[in-house]
Formats: sequence, structure tokens, C-alpha cells
Amino acid sequence: MNTVIAGTRFSVLDRSRTRAGHTPGEALRDTVALAREVEALGYHRFWVSEHHGVPGVAGSAPTVLAAAVAAATRSVRVGTGGVMLPNHRPLVVAEQFGVLESLFPGRIDMGIGRSVGFTDGVRRALGRDKGDAEDFAAQLAELLGWFEGTSPTGVRARPADGLRVPPFVLAMGEGAEVAARAGLPMVIGDLRDRQRMRRGVERYREHFRPSPWAAEPYVVVSGTIAVAGTPEAARRLLVPEAWSMAYSRTHGTFPPLPPAEAVEARTMTARERDFYESGLAGHIAGTEDQVADELATVIEETGADEVLVTTSTYDRTALLDSYRRLASLVNSPVSRTSPTP
Repeated sequence: MNTVIAGTRFSVLDRSRTRAGHTPGEALRDTVALAREVEALGYHRFWVSEHHGVPGVAGSAPTVLAAAVAAATRSVRVGTGGVMLPNHRPLVVAEQFGVLESLFPGRIDMGIGRSVGFTDGVRRALGRDKGDAEDFAAQLAELLGWFEGTSPTGVRARPADGLRVPPFVLAMGEGAEVAARAGLPMVIGDLRDRQRMRRGVERYREHFRPSPWAAEPYVVVSGTIAVAGTPEAARRLLVPEAWSMAYSRTHGTFPPLPPAEAVEARTMTARERDFYESGLAGHIAGTEDQVADELATVIEETGADEVLVTTSTYDRTALLDSYRRLASLVNSPVSRTSPTP
């Protein structure tokens, strides 16, 4: 077993992607089922995401979905990757996580992002605009203040006040410095742009200030990882998401995931083909040995404490097999010795 990998925590982020021919309700139930399955495989966390008005994604209410996941599992940590803070009032977010932590004490993570509504129409529906993301650092400070009881309003966030829900910042670009200055763990992706990822990690560590939430830097790298019996089978796991991304770039809408064979049978335009091939490139995919070697390189280059796997595909059986194969590389007592969180 590769000792670099064995000393690193591995977790899962599921985006509740809808699949062609299936309903959003099925996608949400699939997410809950996957949480139980990866818990049994020994993964450290299971996170869900926030998307609004996206046809191919059912997960629009991450704290609600996190509650369903936590109720269906026993030991895996449950959280969000993440709640997009500019879309919400910090008080409401604090209250939601306070309820989660009160119901499932010691198991809840609060992953926070700085994106605001995906399109102009979504932003209008949310009552937000692009400028709201510029206030992220202040919004984050306010959110943490509700847990610390330091709000100047005199109002107490119930039941969040006094609770310790580990916060994480989803960071690229400026987000790395926001996480560092706030003294919080950072989640950074994606694995396809290793140089940018390394710069973000370096900037985070350079500017990190210890806080009551974290005494030292904590880095989670995230991205797509596909493991199968052959390189070709692993690549086919990437096909549905790559085509969905290509379609969104060329048609302006993000569709449900199609079966790989349906994508491979398509006649694509040159522009679609370019986006599709780009979507297949740069991920970590292959057999167990190939993935182990590439993961070890990424972990050594970034000094990552944890890897958050974000793979989506049409075939749930193949997806679970990929997670099972990956777990066989990383599950050992050593993988539980990483520092908090």
C-alpha cells in the first residue's frame, strides 16, 4: 500500500446529478443511498452541493439533503460542499447548521462557497447579483460570529450559538486568501489544473492565521477520480459528465447525464467534440495502480490532508465499483490519523 495515500483522508461529494430517463426524486434518493454505501467503504465525509435552476442537478437545498443523509447513516461525517453564502443571510445559514449539529452532534461539517446564482435569471430569483460575492469575507465573518455569540445585534442564533460546527471554505483564486485570513480549512479544486491548485495551496499556507477554528492549515483537494479494471472502463465513467458539460457549453443548458454508449454513438459538431474531449482530459482515471501513482503525486505536490472525490456518471453500479476500488487503496488505520478536522 502506498503510504502517502494511506496517510490521507478520502471523502465524497455527490452533486445529485439527474440521469436521463430518471426523475430528480430518484437522483436525491440515489445520493442518500450512495452515502450509506460509501460509509460502509470507510470514507471520512459525505458532502452534498447547492445548485439552483439547473436541469441536470437535483440538489438545490443542501442542508435539507444533508439532514436526510445524516439520518440514513451512522458514522460518516455529513456536510455541504457547499452552501453558497452570497445566496443566503448568514443568520439563516447558522440556524440551519445549528439544527443539523443539534440533531446529529459531532458529525456535521459546514462547507461554504462564494459563488452566487449561476445565471442572471437565477440571481434575480434569489434576489442577488454578482456583486454579492465580493462581500464574501464579511459574510463569512458574520456567519462564524453567530456560532461564537459575537453578533453586535444582540440577537442569538438558536440553536447555533455556542456550537462547534467545523467550517470549510471552498476556494479558488481569492477564496484561498479568505480561508487563510479567517484561519479555516480550505477545499480547492479541480485536479485538472494542477499548477493553479498548487498556487492556491501555497497562497493559503503563506497567509494562514491560526484561529479558534483551526490552529494550522488544513487542505482538501477535490476532483474527479475514476477507478476500474481497465483504463478504457475508467475513461467511460467520465463520458456522461464530459458530454453534459460539452452540451451546456454549446446549447446553454446543463442536461441530465446520458449513458456512455448514447454519447459514443452521437455525431458531434467540431465545437461539441472539442468541449467533449476537453471534458475527458486531466482527471485521475485508470486502474488501481495507475490511480495510486497519480494520487500519490498530487498529494506530495500539494501536501493535501484530504482528497474529496466528486465523480459523477450515469452508471451507478460502475460508480460504486469505482469508489470500492478507490477505498481498497486508502482504507487503513493510518488514514484515520490525519490532524483535525
